[in-house]
Amino acid sequence: MSQVAVEMENKPEKPRKKFQFPHVFALLFILIVLTAVLTYVIPAGEYEREVNGAGETVVVDGTYHEVASHPTGIFGIFKSVHKGMVEGASIIFFIFIVGGAFGILNATKAIEAGLASVSAKMAGKEIFLIPVVMVLFALGGGTFGMSEETIPFILILVPLAMKMGFDSLVGAGMVIIGSCAGFTAAFLNPFTVGVAQGIAELPLFSGMGFRFIVWLIFVGFSIAYVMIYANKVKKNPEKSMMYHADQQRDLEMTAQQSSTIDIRQLIIIGLLILTIIGLAIGVTVFDWYITEIAALFLIMGILAGLVAKFRINEIAEAFVKGCGELVVGGLVVGMAYGILVVLKDSHTIDTILFSVSNLIGQLPTSFSAMGMYIMQSFLNYLVPSGSGQAALTMPIMTPLSDLTGVSRQTAVFAFQLGDGISNAITPTSGVLMASLAIAKIPWIKWLKWTWPLMLISYLVGAVLVTIAHLFVW
Repeated sequence: MSQVAVEMENKPEKPRKKFQFPHVFALLFILIVLTAVLTYVIPAGEYEREVNGAGETVVVDGTYHEVASHPTGIFGIFKSVHKGMVEGASIIFFIFIVGGAFGILNATKAIEAGLASVSAKMAGKEIFLIPVVMVLFALGGGTFGMSEETIPFILILVPLAMKMGFDSLVGAGMVIIGSCAGFTAAFLNPFTVGVAQGIAELPLFSGMGFRFIVWLIFVGFSIAYVMIYANKVKKNPEKSMMYHADQQRDLEMTAQQSSTIDIRQLIIIGLLILTIIGLAIGVTVFDWYITEIAALFLIMGILAGLVAKFRINEIAEAFVKGCGELVVGGLVVGMAYGILVVLKDSHTIDTILFSVSNLIGQLPTSFSAMGMYIMQSFLNYLVPSGSGQAALTMPIMTPLSDLTGVSRQTAVFAFQLGDGISNAITPTSGVLMASLAIAKIPWIKWLKWTWPLMLISYLVGAVLVTIAHLFVW
């Protein structure tokens, strides 16, 4: 054997690089680029808009017309990132402020001690925490449209789930899937059902009985899905999709920390509980939104620091550290909004709506309701805002339902389900992407875990829309 052959044989092989799914920023930027490319294919067009009696800006059916093309160029792609940050500024800074408040709270070690105490008291019964928590979030989603308000709870429930022997997917799932299931099948949500019924000129929150049954169905199989997975992880942690990533997290507590909780920490936990109660009252009674909620958590953080006898500088430093930990989560929101900016600036959203509504109009009457459901499901990936999608589509779906023999109530129901299901997976949802970033769960991991549940949800939704069309309304 020649010397060269010997050297080649002894030469160590270079390890093959494993494929890595793009970072969340890279993924969203790729989606911005792909959307920009589509603006060269989709004709530009728009509907006229007017302000209705409820003060909502809605499209005027029958007014669609083509306008000058505004495709997004290369420079426009990069401008959309900044524009998206500006569009999502209210949510971005809400995340920073809440993160800062929890930074102060974490510095007091009260949550750490509280989690250990809860975990010890629920030993052997941890699985029952899941349905209780998910029902609470589903009630929030079903009644007052809980969405952005869920973000702070990710900071609490992810470490709690991991402390109880589950994983970060279970912790995030209790919050995200619970609220999304409730939001999808809402029976009192003013931002989806309320707005859509107002535009369709239906009595506000009519059909609540059927919607509540649908709420029970969606929440029921969503809870079952999370519990089955959680039980599997509890029995064998290595079956967790996040096993290796979760192992790297520093969630260990010393025996002394686990067994002791002092009076100051109890008072701080009491402050957190009062804050959550105040959040529920403020949102349901006083119509609070993210500005008021951010202020509430900021007050909580400052008071927690004072109770812990922190100096002013210590409070400020803990706040800044908390903000820093959620920078990724906040900026992800802006990147997601960048996709929507490209669609708006290119005037292509209305063209998509016009084309799809024409297609539905050509379907046989028996398939029209299903066509509306499919259309609303598709549009929610482009317009993840519930009230925004209602204002965009219902002025067109209402007269279309009259022409095709579909009840207006069924048209609202098709919108409601189509708008809600994909909220748990769509990368254009700033709230979802921020929640996953805070939970440190890659979007592709989340998609792998939730796709069977999403498939079940879409199939169940299709059956329920058909039942509503044929037998209920």
